[in-house]
Amino acid sequence: MCRSIVTLRRPEPATDDDVHGAALQYVRKISGYRVPSQLNQEAFDRAVDDVSRATRRLLEELVVGRPSRAG
Repeated sequence: MCRSIVTLRRPEPATDDDVHGAALQYVRKISGYRVPSQLNQEAFDRAVDDVSRATRRLLEELVVGRPSRAG
């Protein structure tokens, strides 16, 4: 999978597949592994799950509106 992480904050809600794909891409980039070894698979999978949960939480908590004007 050689794709860039896409923006998930958009008018329609991100699907679980969208969130998982972005998390997988992020963990692959950070770890340097496209496919981890068996020794690292559990840690890799746990990281993808953690990033997916954090991403979902962020998307649910963002307040989308007009930016405030300071000054």
